[in-house]
Amino acid sequence: MQAFFQEYGQEIINKTFEHIYISALALGLGIIIAVPVGILLTRTPKAASIVIGFTSALQTVPSLALLALMVPFLGVGVLPAVIALFIYSLLPILRNTYIGMKNVDANYRDVARGMGMTQLQSIVSVEIPIAIPTIMAGIRLAAVYVIAWATLASYIGAGGLGDLIFSGLNNYQPPLIFAGTIPVTILALLADWLLGLLEKKLTPIALRGGEEA
Repeated sequence: MQAFFQEYGQEIINKTFEHIYISALALGLGIIIAVPVGILLTRTPKAASIVIGFTSALQTVPSLALLALMVPFLGVGVLPAVIALFIYSLLPILRNTYIGMKNVDANYRDVARGMGMTQLQSIVSVEIPIAIPTIMAGIRLAAVYVIAWATLASYIGAGGLGDLIFSGLNNYQPPLIFAGTIPVTILALLADWLLGLLEKKLTPIALRGGEEA
């Protein structure tokens, strides 16, 4: 075991940081695009079913096939991997944002209008804080998906922990497979835990209820 870490320890660390970089970029793009679009769809109900249906259709494309489709247009490397993973992150974030905002009690909006708030102020100060638990649930789910699927980015030269997994499979070296799989699992659990802490921080105290007690 010691000899293995002496030989591959630095590579494991490097691949872990590559994996985090790819996953963070894809998830960040997903949040930046999907959250505003999800909010906007609550104001345009006719477009909501079309947009959510389209993103659902994209989700059905096998991840490896989607990565392969990126190669003719974007080549190989980090960029096509990030774009493909970004596409996979859209649905859970978009759907949960839409549902969370849609389920905000209309009375809260009425109160916000009665206080003289504009629609944007109502969204930022009233509706998003109430919808945060649902929105964050979608982001947490997307984070786990992206970190898991980022292993396939190795197939198009993007690096990450998938390099170790597929190298182990190709060369019949189980230690390399474990060296790639275990960090991916830890990263997914860690991301979910950290985002859970962020969710608690962002959720208004009044909505935490018994949890605070």
